[in-house]
Amino acid sequence: MTDTSSTRPGEPVPPGEPVLHPDATSGQDSTARADAAGPPHAPAWPGGGPATPPHAPVWPGGGPVPPGGPVPPGGPVPRPARSLARRLLAPVATLAGVAAAFAYVGTVDPNEPGHYPVCPLLRFTGVYCPGCGGLRSAHAFVHGDLPTALGANALAVVGYGLFGALMALWLIRVLRGVPMRLAISPVWWWGIGAVLALFTLVRNLPFGSALAP
Repeated sequence: MTDTSSTRPGEPVPPGEPVLHPDATSGQDSTARADAAGPPHAPAWPGGGPATPPHAPVWPGGGPVPPGGPVPPGGPVPRPARSLARRLLAPVATLAGVAAAFAYVGTVDPNEPGHYPVCPLLRFTGVYCPGCGGLRSAHAFVHGDLPTALGANALAVVGYGLFGALMALWLIRVLRGVPMRLAISPVWWWGIGAVLALFTLVRNLPFGSALAP
């Protein structure tokens, strides 16, 4: 057997001798070494056993399914979902707190002095803030007197409606199993601030006295 690596280019090979190419022998050696070493990036635990991929299917008892083995009926065991009672806890607690506040204001009349503190801005400057008349508006709203509620603080009545719509949306999404995410962009915050400033300005001017409490 003659190795062509020891012959010079152009030199004839003796008759009857097989020709070995260096690339072929090196390729065979590297393939053998790679087969012996195994996959270069095969996952393994510190003890040497094969690692289970993080999303590999598991049997209901918790054991991993071996590679190539049978898959559990229905596929991987899903993460247990939160119960409906737990999902309803947050919106129901919020609604209960707001209802308790409205019930208190509806019972304790803010039109009678001494029950609630006076607005400090109105007391020291005589200027109505956006919230002035809000308690009287809530009291009238609880008793079903919508014209009086609008006359005390129309913006507060709009807020009651928006809150009711938000709560209804929250409850519907909870019942459907959809998470509730409320993200308000800075543009909306600037818009809300502009509405409050305009409402405050108009209700303190003579032509806007209808908006004053």
